[in-house]
Amino acid sequence: MTQIKFCGLRTLDDIFAANEILPDYVGFVFAPKSKRYVTPEIAEKLRDALSKKISAVGVFVNENFQTVAELLNAGIIDIAQLHGDENDAYIKNLRGLTDKPIIKAFRVDKLADTTADFILIDAGAGDGKTFDWQLLKNFRREYFLAGGLTPDNVSDAIKLLQPFAVDVSSGIETDGRKDFHKMATFAEVVRRNFL
Repeated sequence: MTQIKFCGLRTLDDIFAANEILPDYVGFVFAPKSKRYVTPEIAEKLRDALSKKISAVGVFVNENFQTVAELLNAGIIDIAQLHGDENDAYIKNLRGLTDKPIIKAFRVDKLADTTADFILIDAGAGDGKTFDWQLLKNFRREYFLAGGLTPDNVSDAIKLLQPFAVDVSSGIETDGRKDFHKMATFAEVVRRNFL
């Protein structure tokens, strides 16, 4: 069954919605330039309220690997998602400080080999745009599919690609805020494919 990740959660209301819907993962964005940025202190409060059934992912862009490891080892996040220029040397350094899983994000036009545990494939840098999913038709590694997913198109993506997970942020928002109805509908559509 394709897993579900809701990314860019920022408020306790977002967490309460996630606890009700139970995606497999939620993402906290630690990139200061993002409109969905949260501080480690806010993330810790959100994590404390998050259901233990949901894994917390920290999203980073070229962050110091010691900082990433501290958040992982403190239990504020369970998984690190790297969205910048982090290479295998960076991942090796991070693995020297923590045994937690690592996701490396790639633009679909810049896919590369990586020693990360998982990869995430996006159209761009989290800008909510889709890409030609046919490009991944013969892709053999398990991956998180991101980029422009919505309750209206996620079923098509799953039927075509059967990704390990689908990652959504703007597709479950209204006016820049997480929308409970869209979150619930997205999860329902994903799960309906596996009934």
